Amino acid sequence: MTTGQLQRELGKKGPFDSHEQEATLNLLRTSDLFQNRFGRLFREHGLTASQYNVLRILRGEDKPMPSLEIAERMIQVVPAITGLIDRLEKQGFVQRERSADDRRVVYVSITRKALRLLKQMDRPVLDLHKHLIGHLTKAELKQLSNLLEKARERAQSQDD
Repeated sequence: MTTGQLQRELGKKGPFDSHEQEATLNLLRTSDLFQNRFGRLFREHGLTASQYNVLRILRGEDKPMPSLEIAERMIQVVPAITGLIDRLEKQGFVQRERSADDRRVVYVSITRKALRLLKQMDRPVLDLHKHLIGHLTKAELKQLSNLLEKARERAQSQDD
C-alpha cells in the first residue's frame, strides 16, 4: 500500500493492516469531521444534532408521533429519547400528549416556534451539505450513497 492522506493525517508510521481497516478509519474520521461541523451549526441555533433530528422528523411527518417511533427514525441511536424530548419541550419546541387508547404511548408534536426555527435553519444546513460534499459529481454522490448503504446493511445484519 502507498502512503495515503489518512495515514499522513494520523501520523501513522506503518501501513494499515488492511484496505478494510483504512476504509473504515477514513469513514470514521470523515463522519467525525462532518458531525463537528453540523454540531457547530446546530449550536448556533441553540440545538444539538439529536434535537435537530427530532424536529426534522416531526416536521416531515406533519402530525403527532409516538416518541418510540421518533427514536426508531433517528440518524444516530439515542438511548434516552424521553430526556431529549423533555429538553425540547422545555425550550417550547414540542408538546406531548398521552394516547387516550393506551396511556403508555406518548405522542409528540412540533410547535410553531420550532417550525420557525427550522425554516431559519434550512438554508444554512443545505449550504453546509453543499460545502462538505458539493464538489463531488452526481454520479460520485450516488455511488457514495450506494456504497455506504451496502456497508450499513452488513453492519445491521450482524448480531452484536
